[in-house]
Amino acid sequence: MASLLSTTLNITARVAPGPAGRVAFALFVRPLGRPKVRPGEAEVMARAVTGRLVVDGIPVTTYRWGDGDRPVLIVHGWSSRVSRFAGFVEALQARGRSVVSFDAPGHGESGGRATTILRQREIIRRLHARHGDFSAVLAHSFGVVATFFALRDGIRADRIFGIGAIADFDFLAARFRAGLGLNQAVEDAMRRHIQRRLFPDEPDVWPRFDAGHHPEEIPSDILLVHDADDDIAAPSQSRAIAAAYGKRARLIETRGLGHRRILADPEIIAIAAEFLGAVPSRADAPAQAAAEVSGSTR
Repeated sequence: MASLLSTTLNITARVAPGPAGRVAFALFVRPLGRPKVRPGEAEVMARAVTGRLVVDGIPVTTYRWGDGDRPVLIVHGWSSRVSRFAGFVEALQARGRSVVSFDAPGHGESGGRATTILRQREIIRRLHARHGDFSAVLAHSFGVVATFFALRDGIRADRIFGIGAIADFDFLAARFRAGLGLNQAVEDAMRRHIQRRLFPDEPDVWPRFDAGHHPEEIPSDILLVHDADDDIAAPSQSRAIAAAYGKRARLIETRGLGHRRILADPEIIAIAAEFLGAVPSRADAPAQAAAEVSGSTR
């Protein structure tokens, strides 16, 4: 079926690019399966306060652990779910951090069959309106590029911790083409469809989907972790982000953890908790600032 579909799209894109673009886009935004909560994640998920948003008519399940100010936002990756971050939630709570998150449309406990970066941004906007400013964002894979896209839209976070990052639309499109055996004409048709349907008033929207685009727009400190054996997101994606943000970004490269196992690695969880847990809350900020000034005079 996959071979027949790719052959049909490859031919159709040359003679009827409009229909080919619509079909390609429908495939592009649809996750591959809906994984279940694992036994080791169930207890953490049971402790979450769940909520609901409706975006584009799709019910979206949200999660909150703790009720402190300036929570850490978690943004999961493609064909994944929030429960994969159970270890991070526990580690952040142990440091006194509140955490908020969501299952994207077509993922986890949320409805729908598909999601887009625009839907991700809208959900993040709504969570920001509900919970206030984020102290930090913890994101994985597609969640990383979605995070940077959202943070360019008036939402701020002091720190970003990105794992197995995907940095730009070009990489996503190339992987999509390779996975289905599609030709360049199909990608071109899909891009035209996206431009017409989602961004009719923005003639050159593609640079906005690059996490390294205009780094001055996102003043956050950034820590990236990427495994050399990642078979989904090439390590060059995180390297490109680190290069774009210069001294504000640091990259840790690991081996043997892949794209998904890295989310359960105790050392990575500890590194993330230390980095994200160090952002002061509003109540602590004046005291910390005073301590830093005092320390600088010694």
